[in-house]
Amino acid sequence: MQPHQYLGTKAWQIGKWIGFLIVYLFASGLLEVAGEYTHNPFLTRHLLGIALVVTAAALSLIAWRYGKQLQASNPRRFGKTGLTRKRVAEFIVVFLLMLAFQMLWSYLIAKHILMTPDNQKAVEADQLRLPVWNAIFSVVLAPIFEELIFRGIFMNYFFNKDNRLNNLLAIIASGLLFGFAHELQFNVNWLMYSGLGCFLSFTYMHFRDIRYSIGLHFLNNFISMI
Repeated sequence: MQPHQYLGTKAWQIGKWIGFLIVYLFASGLLEVAGEYTHNPFLTRHLLGIALVVTAAALSLIAWRYGKQLQASNPRRFGKTGLTRKRVAEFIVVFLLMLAFQMLWSYLIAKHILMTPDNQKAVEADQLRLPVWNAIFSVVLAPIFEELIFRGIFMNYFFNKDNRLNNLLAIIASGLLFGFAHELQFNVNWLMYSGLGCFLSFTYMHFRDIRYSIGLHFLNNFISMI
């Protein structure tokens, strides 16, 4: 492939990836809008209905695109892998390490060494307005969206060669980008979010099955809410 063709392809992939991210943010934004009108139950119900339809369509589109990517090029052989005792044990170890990391972060915030991230404040505010729907979105839907976008589609677009260096760069880049999506300032909280992203990226790369990183993301968000 000629240099100009390569650059053109990457530019197009970047544009499409950003487009998928915008679709996700738009779907989640509709739920936030519905929460702004809790004083009007009639309007809230209609906005929630629209938000659910848009969310279902957005998730279907992104999942479809991820599947098409794997059909077109899948050198790492990502897919559905069988469940074994070894895989369960490895998953538990990764989960416990991630939990310890999350607990350290919470401790630093509780001791006022770190400030509560703006993203966390926004999530907590949304929970007060529409607790059930926001809990479902945060715990169930957001992990699926974010793993498909930040792990599946991102790695397939930009880190599609199966070698040690490329896999390591994929884990780091995906983690850092995940951190930036949750904390727009380059500070310690951004590093902490990036650390969580690297746990998720490692899980996806290690197990070669996006269901594992989705499951880990689900557990992390669930524990964060209780």
